[in-house]
Amino acid sequence: MDKIEGSILRSPADVRGFADFDGPLYYAPTGFIDHADDPNTLPLAGSRRGFSALEIIRRRDGGGAESMILPLLALEGWVQNSGRVDEINDVLNRLTTKRADFARLDMASCHVMGIVNVTPDSFSDGGDYNTTDQAIARARDLAAQGASILDIGGESTRPGAETVSEADEVARVVPVIRALAEDGHCVSIDTRHAGVMEAAIEAGAAIINDVTGLEGDERSMEVAAASGKPVILMHMQGEPGTMQENPQYDCAVLDVYDYLLDRIESCERAGISRDRICVDPGIGFGKSLSHNLELLSRLAIFHGLGCPILLGTSRKSFIGKIDPAASPKERLGGSIASAINGWRHGVQMIRVHDVHETVQSISVTTATSLV
Repeated sequence: MDKIEGSILRSPADVRGFADFDGPLYYAPTGFIDHADDPNTLPLAGSRRGFSALEIIRRRDGGGAESMILPLLALEGWVQNSGRVDEINDVLNRLTTKRADFARLDMASCHVMGIVNVTPDSFSDGGDYNTTDQAIARARDLAAQGASILDIGGESTRPGAETVSEADEVARVVPVIRALAEDGHCVSIDTRHAGVMEAAIEAGAAIINDVTGLEGDERSMEVAAASGKPVILMHMQGEPGTMQENPQYDCAVLDVYDYLLDRIESCERAGISRDRICVDPGIGFGKSLSHNLELLSRLAIFHGLGCPILLGTSRKSFIGKIDPAASPKERLGGSIASAINGWRHGVQMIRVHDVHETVQSISVTTATSLV
C-alpha cells in the first residue's frame, strides 16, 4: 500500500509557539497506558485506561493543521504560559469524567453492537436476513454471542444505495424490534426518517441511531427530543448515493469534530441533554482512505465532546483498499484490528457484524491489559 499523507502535520514549533497562538485549539489524548492509576496519567473517560500526553492541534492558514505532543508532566507550565487555564480545566474534565449510563449500559466498559440489516441490498449481508423470522433469529444469535445492543436497520446506507419508502422501512423493522424488545434486549433503530423513529420507539426501541445526525428529516430532532430516548449522532458528508464521490475536507479530524459539536449543541437547544447523546465519526461515510485512517488514529479526540463514542468499521471498504483481494465478508481481520484500535482509544461502543469474534478479541485484549 502506498504511503498515506495526512492533513495534520507534526509541528517543529516549540511549546512556547503554541502557547502564544490565540486561535482555537483541539486536544487529543495520546500516550495510552493500560493502568489509569499510573501517577503520570489521567483516566480516559473514567475507564481503567489512561493517557500520558495531549496532542494539541491547531488549524493552519491555507488548510490542514499542525500539532505538537505535550506530556502531562509539562502541561501545568504550558497552561500558565498560554493563559488557557479555564479552557484546559474544561477539556480535562470532559476527557476524564466517566460517562453516564447510556440506555442503561455502563459506559465504563466497551460494548458490542450487533448489526441486523433487514434489507436486500446492504453492502456485506444484504438479503441474508431479509425476512422477519430470519432477522429475529439472527438478532437473538448475536445477543447470545455477547452483543449488548442490537441495531436494526431497514434501509441500506452503503455508497450508491437507493432510498426506500418509510412504509417499507417500517414494515421491515417494526416486527423485528417488537419481538426483540419483548425478549428484553436493548434495541437501537438505525434510521434517518422521523416516521420510522416513531414506529420503532412505539415497538420498543431504546436508542435512535441516525447516520444524518438528526438532520435527514425535518421532524427528526423533534421526535428524538419528545421520545426521551438516547440518540447516536453520526457524521456523514453528502448523501449515501453520492457520498464517496471525491469527498473533501480542510482537516477531516477537526471538521468532523466541529460538526459533531455543532450537532450536540443543536440537540441541547432542542431539549436533548448531552448525557443522552453518543457520537459516531462516521468511518466510510463520505471519506477517503486517508480521511478514515486519520480519524482512526485520533479517535480519542472525540472524548473532548463529553459523550460516549460509537465506532463502526466492520467490513468497510477502507479495509478493502488496504487489502484489495478481500471481499466484505473476508474483512474480519481488519474489522477486529480496527475494533481493538477503538478499544485502545477508549470508545464505549463498537458496531459489528461478527459479534463473537469481536467480543472475544476485546475480552482477551482487556485481560492481558490487567496483568
